[in-house]
Amino acid sequence: MAILKDILRKIGAVKKTQQITRAMNMVAASKLRSSQVKMVGFKPYAEKFSEVLGNLSSRIDPGIHPLLVKKEDISRVELLHFTADRGLCGSFNMNNINFAEKWIAEQKEKNIDCGLTVVGKKGLDYFRKKDFDITKSYTQIYGSVDISFINQMTAEFIRRYMSNDIQEVYMLYARFVNMAKQEPVIVKLLPVEPPQNEVAGEDASTEYLYEPSAQDLLIELLPKHISVQIYNAFLQNEVSEHASRMASMDNASKNCKEMVEDLTTMYNKARQAAITAELMDIVGGAEAIS
Repeated sequence: MAILKDILRKIGAVKKTQQITRAMNMVAASKLRSSQVKMVGFKPYAEKFSEVLGNLSSRIDPGIHPLLVKKEDISRVELLHFTADRGLCGSFNMNNINFAEKWIAEQKEKNIDCGLTVVGKKGLDYFRKKDFDITKSYTQIYGSVDISFINQMTAEFIRRYMSNDIQEVYMLYARFVNMAKQEPVIVKLLPVEPPQNEVAGEDASTEYLYEPSAQDLLIELLPKHISVQIYNAFLQNEVSEHASRMASMDNASKNCKEMVEDLTTMYNKARQAAITAELMDIVGGAEAIS
């Protein structure tokens, strides 16, 4: 009977775990919808911004602004790295961390120092234990980030770049492909590499009128271009996190269901064995009396 009680206790514990995973799945689904609305709403603006910047850059000499000029001697670069603040989202965090470690190792092979600006508690905890060079960290800010905060982050990167404290700035985040796939990608922020404006046919010869001049407008848009990319990374990484957690909790709920079925089968077999043993004792006692 003690074995039967242990199995029943395990079944109860697994069912409670299943309730928790289902609740976390529902919470992740709700957060996913709200963050995905932001990401989808921001996408047309980001695409149009890249289109305008690409058109401007195709008409102007890159040497007009220091943010466009590549530096010859590169001794230190900065990586803006994104992870989540919480776990229970499968391999989401480790995929970003492993990608970053590999990239940093490649920079060290080139004798280039790499500093880290970390967004997310999971990345901060990991890189701090590994004694990486952490310049700055941001935690518990997902969902509350606005463009003014992004502009301050961009201004700090530009200040350090212009003072030659760093010669390049990169950004690593998880790009949302679909519900089943979120892939880590690395993007170069500084020096600015304007997107190529691929326009075919008669639209390629279209002339635009700019006020102020195209050169002044490009200089004005360069910092905003960096801010747009960083804000897009925040949205993409947040949606990817919720999608990954939703999938992980769904898998956990299915595993709990399978465990309950296996434990129930084990309980039935143990109960049947106990009943059979009791019957054997009764039959044996009756035969002994007779």
